[in-house]
Amino acid sequence: MGLVTQTSTRPAGAGQNWLNRPDEAFTPEALRARLLGTAQTWRDYPPSLRLWFFLVPLLAAAVGGILRFVRLGTPGTLVFDETYYVKDAFSYLTSGYERSWADKANDSFNAGNPTGLLDSPEYVVHPPVGKWMIAAGMWLFGPDNAFGWRFSAALIGTLSILLLSLIALKLFGSLPLAGAAGLLLAVDGHHLVMSRTALLDIFLMFWILAAFGALLLDRDDGRCRLASRLAAAAGNGGRPPAMVLAAGPFTGVRWWRIVAGMCLGLAIGTKWSGLFFLAAFGILTVLWDLNARRVAGVHGWISGGIIKDGVPAFLSMVPAAAAVYAVTWTGWFRSTDAYFRRWAESNPSPEWGWLPDSIRSLAHYHLEAYNFHQGLGSDHPYEARAWSWLVLGRPTSFFYEDPARGVPGCDVEKCSSAILSVGNPLIWWAAALSLVVLLFWWAGRRDWRAGAILAGVGAGYLPWFMYPERTMFYFYSVAFEPYLVLALVFCLGLVLGRATDPLWRRRSGLYVAVLFVAAAILLSAFFYPVWAAEVIPYSDWKARMWMPSWI
Repeated sequence: MGLVTQTSTRPAGAGQNWLNRPDEAFTPEALRARLLGTAQTWRDYPPSLRLWFFLVPLLAAAVGGILRFVRLGTPGTLVFDETYYVKDAFSYLTSGYERSWADKANDSFNAGNPTGLLDSPEYVVHPPVGKWMIAAGMWLFGPDNAFGWRFSAALIGTLSILLLSLIALKLFGSLPLAGAAGLLLAVDGHHLVMSRTALLDIFLMFWILAAFGALLLDRDDGRCRLASRLAAAAGNGGRPPAMVLAAGPFTGVRWWRIVAGMCLGLAIGTKWSGLFFLAAFGILTVLWDLNARRVAGVHGWISGGIIKDGVPAFLSMVPAAAAVYAVTWTGWFRSTDAYFRRWAESNPSPEWGWLPDSIRSLAHYHLEAYNFHQGLGSDHPYEARAWSWLVLGRPTSFFYEDPARGVPGCDVEKCSSAILSVGNPLIWWAAALSLVVLLFWWAGRRDWRAGAILAGVGAGYLPWFMYPERTMFYFYSVAFEPYLVLALVFCLGLVLGRATDPLWRRRSGLYVAVLFVAAAILLSAFFYPVWAAEVIPYSDWKARMWMPSWI
């Protein structure tokens, strides 16, 4: 059971002896123990056990992949906002930018014969990355079928399960908890629906999660660099010079931090809400580094960390994100008649005329899109205020039909076929309660993992409260759903207990955790028909509408 709860309830290094003799405090071993803890990694296990560190995440992803790819082409028509993004993606394949469509173009798509693309450009308010990713699936499997439209979303949704399981393994050092994280995300209905629909938000979620994983790797890398450079300055059995301890050393180019910036650039290139994650994760990684200098014994850890970690962090992440974001507009730059492409030519500016016309035109495009988002306040039957998301107050209906008797699957008088983007209630409600536990654990125990998870939830959730009049939808919450699952799994780790707990305590915790995951899987099986457009009797559909606001 050592793998079960090795670090599931305490951060790495908790419980060890923090007192060192002065001549031992700055040895490589002592510094690494203080900064990284003494927990085992997958490399410390025999080869026969190492295999499970890869098999468990892969098995969770395989379960998710089956749920996402089976019947992916059902329904075979455009659903909800696929009417925008699928057609935009087809336009990208044809022209490299968005073009307008003739009336009733949806009918041609639904018939498997996409026609009606006009020569005039189309005004859109979301950047290109997500639509290019949808286009990749259409390029592989054709634009004339729903499987091709949705392939990329299903693939990215499946990969995000694998990624979350690996991140949970990194955070908690526990194979059961890693498996639980992947499995809970795999069977949750909200993530499942978003993975089976060609919308942008699943791609936004993936690139943000990839950035989070890269920053976790950077955290360890930065601490290893700090430990080795302080130890080198100390020499054998000595102490670093006062000048070094005053602020600590530079830690050099942090490549994983640059990778995180690139991933966040792709997230922002999908939806601008990725900007909030760039800000939150940038602050988070600097706070990690400040604490590392404090723990290592650097005297001026605040000023030193800001200068030697904060500034390099900004210069690593923000330019990388900006460069990647600019590259995502290549199709627009290469065009001659994309929307606003020639705006600057007819709008000279004495103040900004020194900028290339293409840059000024793109800046104007962004300003117009920003103003559109700011003024977006029209009523919609499925709009949902942010406060209602965690309690599943108003999920979005993507598709609904009422097949008559005789339609395949309908043997009764009245049937239903629906896609309702509602999460598994047990997972979501338990995760909402888990956030309260994490707040206390972070504030009271200073557990960095709780803080990291809360940062992910906060960056995706809290900004929406700044726009109370804006039209918003529950499915936006998929961007921070992985961190809700991590919060829940964190609490499952508390239930499992510590390796030093009595056997009866750990066994009881294991039973509770297994029962919870099993109950979540059974509840997902119950709701699956209204997530995947299965034809069921109307009475069965109604039995799954647990709240009047779900209808």
